[in-house]
Amino acid sequence: MHEFQLINKYFSSIVKQNKSALNLNDDVFFDRKKELVISIDTYNEGYHFIDFKYPDLVIKKIIRSSISDLICKGVEPKFYFIAGSGNKRSFSKKNLSLMSKSLKNEQKKYGISLCGGDTTYSNKLSFSITSIGYSKNIVYRNNAKLNDDIYVTGNLGDSYVGLQILKKKIRFNKKINDYFVKNYYEPNIQIDFTKELLKLANSSIDISDGLIADLEKMINNQNLSYQINEYKIPISKILTMIVKDHKFKKSQLISNGDDYQILFTASPSKARIIENKSKLLQVKITKIGKIISGLKKSLIIDQKGKQILIKNKGYTHQF
Repeated sequence: MHEFQLINKYFSSIVKQNKSALNLNDDVFFDRKKELVISIDTYNEGYHFIDFKYPDLVIKKIIRSSISDLICKGVEPKFYFIAGSGNKRSFSKKNLSLMSKSLKNEQKKYGISLCGGDTTYSNKLSFSITSIGYSKNIVYRNNAKLNDDIYVTGNLGDSYVGLQILKKKIRFNKKINDYFVKNYYEPNIQIDFTKELLKLANSSIDISDGLIADLEKMINNQNLSYQINEYKIPISKILTMIVKDHKFKKSQLISNGDDYQILFTASPSKARIIENKSKLLQVKITKIGKIISGLKKSLIIDQKGKQILIKNKGYTHQF
């Protein structure tokens, strides 16, 4: 059973009277009266991170991916709670010290504060993060408009390549390996764009499961489709070089998740403002497509206008 089928079948009816739950179809809880925004994420070893060889890097990845849920709503994260389940090996003194140091650095970098949490003994390692921010409004997931432009921040695909290197499925020289692995563990989340996003975007989501999978989530309750220009999807200079030299297909690299960039739609009238804000804030923002009528089929096209079929749209949670 797909995660959304599970939610709709067993839990959606429970929250009908609670408007702040947003029908369980967004990344956050939003209490407009109290200006309170909350998100929660769980991370399991072997699924959300491959192992705990580098606990300081794993905790960085977890924190950044968690607060990206607030950032993509146009909300600055302020506080977080962390709950961890593990054993003496995973929570050794050395590992706990490394995690503590990383958390201090992340707090300083993003202006967030640890407020509490929980620890339990388990032979299966997992973490749950609750992130909290305050705002009078948010950018909702399902609020795209017909003819909206589709944008994405940063670059896509580096994290996926880093994961393949860690899994020893591909390998390059040390400098290139280190670049991709760093992008896997330390996603460059776009916190500097948070406040501007709230003014510019009609809808948004962070790219956690994959570009196409998350784009389809963003319009899943609307009679809308999309047209994406594959050649406009931003990838790094290093990944561009790798695609060319090793004859990889770009389409196979850009929708595998763990990018934690902001995917959003905005009115065409905002195009120049977005371009100017991108330059002012030095945040890479790329227009990659357009929202079209749901009467038309969603398409991903190449530079010649031919349709591209992407086999893997992103990660799906099956139960």
